[in-house]
Amino acid sequence: MSTHKRITVQLVADHAGVSIASVSRVLNGLAASDEVVAKVNQAVAELGYVPSATARSLKAGKTDQIAFAVADVGNPVYVAMMHEVSQVIAHSGYRLVLSSTGNEAEAQLDVLDSLNRGFADGLLLSPLRVTPELVERLQTSRLPIVIIGSLPEGVELDNVRADSPVGVGLAVDHLVEQGRKRIAFVNGPVDTVPGAARLSGYVNAMTKHGLPLQAEMQVNAADFTYKDGLVAVNALLDQATPDAIICANDLLAVAALKAMTLRGLSVPNDVALVGMDDTDVAELAIPSITSVNLGSRTRAEAAAEMLLRRIDEPNAPAESVVIAPTLTIRESSVMQRETASVGDNK
Repeated sequence: MSTHKRITVQLVADHAGVSIASVSRVLNGLAASDEVVAKVNQAVAELGYVPSATARSLKAGKTDQIAFAVADVGNPVYVAMMHEVSQVIAHSGYRLVLSSTGNEAEAQLDVLDSLNRGFADGLLLSPLRVTPELVERLQTSRLPIVIIGSLPEGVELDNVRADSPVGVGLAVDHLVEQGRKRIAFVNGPVDTVPGAARLSGYVNAMTKHGLPLQAEMQVNAADFTYKDGLVAVNALLDQATPDAIICANDLLAVAALKAMTLRGLSVPNDVALVGMDDTDVAELAIPSITSVNLGSRTRAEAAAEMLLRRIDEPNAPAESVVIAPTLTIRESSVMQRETASVGDNK
């Protein structure tokens, strides 16, 4: 191999056929299988890998902590992400520190300021709102950071995101196939990253199918929560008679199911229902709820691996990864008792 190419942990992982986390475990003397140790050591020897001086200095003063800041630590999608992140970083000797920022941009800035004082070696941030001030602070932060979510065009920061507009399109396509024509949309705040993305997906998909976009068929919950979802869905049902409802996450979908049940509406006979995030609550609901799988676990794993790489190689080019959505079809959107699957489903 040419000596002009800088050997990185990523190259070692690729050469050994293992994950970056596995390479980090071996290099840090942590527990790993004999097979993995042998593969990594062989790759290190063959490539002539030497940890960078910057990486060594980071390790000398590290806290052994990775911070994960999310809007709501009780949201099932974030719980799933936390579990996945914890699994990845634990193998590299890190502890996970959690922070709940709510949906306010100022809280995100406060978390970033605190962590910049040396309380963690890296940050995973899933922001609901991305303001110019937040972008500026992220770009000037001394802390290695990976964003789980979308960033403005041209912002050079590591990030992993879902394709929410395509995901909403999958939901609309499915409902149209089921013969539904009056498809309503229950969103969260539209000034958030997910709210804006999911609204655009709804508008594009409805337009594609030639279905009317009616103001009374669209409501915005104050937040992406069950409680706010109940208020929003009841407002929708007071002003419109949809034959299908798409909700911007599964908590809103469970709220929709509750509101419709209390009104004597049958799901899916009267109104079909689709959520987003494909969390456990969608599967446990009665009837079980069809939901767009936005790859929360896959996004979390990819982001954690990316952050470990950023800590080890702080000057590497920024990366951006998009996880394709799939649709998990359950009882809430089909008349038959049997369920079907589209894409790589559970």
